[in-house]
Amino acid sequence: MSINTTNTFRPRRWLTGLAASAVLVAASAPAFAIEPFTADYQATYMGMQANGRMTLSSAGANRWRYSLDISNSLASLSQKTVFEEHGGKWRPISSSDSSKVLVKKSDKQAEYDWAEGVARWSGDVKEERSAPIKLQPGDMDALMINLALVRDVEAGKPLKYRMVDDGRIKQMSYKVAGTEQISVSGQKKQATKLVNTDGDKQTIAWVVDGMPVPARILQRKDGKDTIDLKVTSVD
Repeated sequence: MSINTTNTFRPRRWLTGLAASAVLVAASAPAFAIEPFTADYQATYMGMQANGRMTLSSAGANRWRYSLDISNSLASLSQKTVFEEHGGKWRPISSSDSSKVLVKKSDKQAEYDWAEGVARWSGDVKEERSAPIKLQPGDMDALMINLALVRDVEAGKPLKYRMVDDGRIKQMSYKVAGTEQISVSGQKKQATKLVNTDGDKQTIAWVVDGMPVPARILQRKDGKDTIDLKVTSVD
């Protein structure tokens, strides 16, 4: 699934998908059953080891609660999104993004008001990103891209998304870069490799058939690895 805490321990909200980041434009939703899961990750950031976990659980009334948590002894990151299925599409309802690196803290919240058609942010948001943004059908926040990538690869859909996150709009486009064999919990798995390039930043995700989230998410900047998440187990 988005790490960037003043260049410390926080992924760009994707999730970017690493996150990633993650996202639907004009494609109709494929038949994809959403089911609860818990995925544990081994995380590496600038040589630091950390533990990561993604979870998806029901929030009732066609709504789902999706979260990413990463932590070690020096830093922690928590990203949470509530989204719903509406008209065959997924759309965010609310999200939060908090991080702590030593004594530095950041805490942001977002509300996606589909009745009014705008998204709003509060908390530690840059002034230039604090204004409401007009929503369009298919908009997603960054964290949801992780789920959308798996869904759309399985259905053979275009991997193009409009991300409305952190007070901004960004067009996201992933390209299929072939298949690779990767190790998941000591077992060899065939994975579809997806690549998104945004200036000097790059997000790479490996999607394994039957796994609800990417088996690995790698973020790079200026050609150097910044965050690497590898699945260790999925329940």
